[in-house]
Amino acid sequence: MPTLEANPFTLLSLIAAPAVLTNASSVLALGTSNRFARAVDRARQLAQELRENRTMPQDHAVTRLRQLNRAEKRAMLLLNALAAFYLSLGCFAAASLTSLIGAGVAEKPGQISHVFMGIALTVGMLGVSGLVYGATLLIRETRLAVMNLREEAEFVRVRHPELLTLTNEPPAESP
Repeated sequence: MPTLEANPFTLLSLIAAPAVLTNASSVLALGTSNRFARAVDRARQLAQELRENRTMPQDHAVTRLRQLNRAEKRAMLLLNALAAFYLSLGCFAAASLTSLIGAGVAEKPGQISHVFMGIALTVGMLGVSGLVYGATLLIRETRLAVMNLREEAEFVRVRHPELLTLTNEPPAESP
């Protein structure tokens, strides 16, 4: 096992890696919280529109209900992503603490430092897994948001073709 004197990057990685991963988790959690709030607001807006406007045309109501269902799915995906990011934060904190304790007992004879190293690596890997899982959920949620956006734009273009003459921009193309 390399010592700190033999490899100066060991100490740097012990300090920087948890800080970077904790920061990434925090930023993702903050952004996901904002997205969650917006998804909830949109779901409430759609539900209110459906409740209050009993005379809306059936195609309009069907579109709004489909969008409400997607908004609900988005909120659930974001809630799960948020939980994954919070789990990651906790894991990185636990991995850092376990690494510090392990470093403190590493000079004493015995294999106890290897136990702490194993725990720190396991908890750290769980944290990274949480980041990957949460990011995957964010991708799925984004796709639902874009589906709603495309449907809304197409709905407006069909119901209000007179608006198309006001702009020279063509509709966005599919990726």
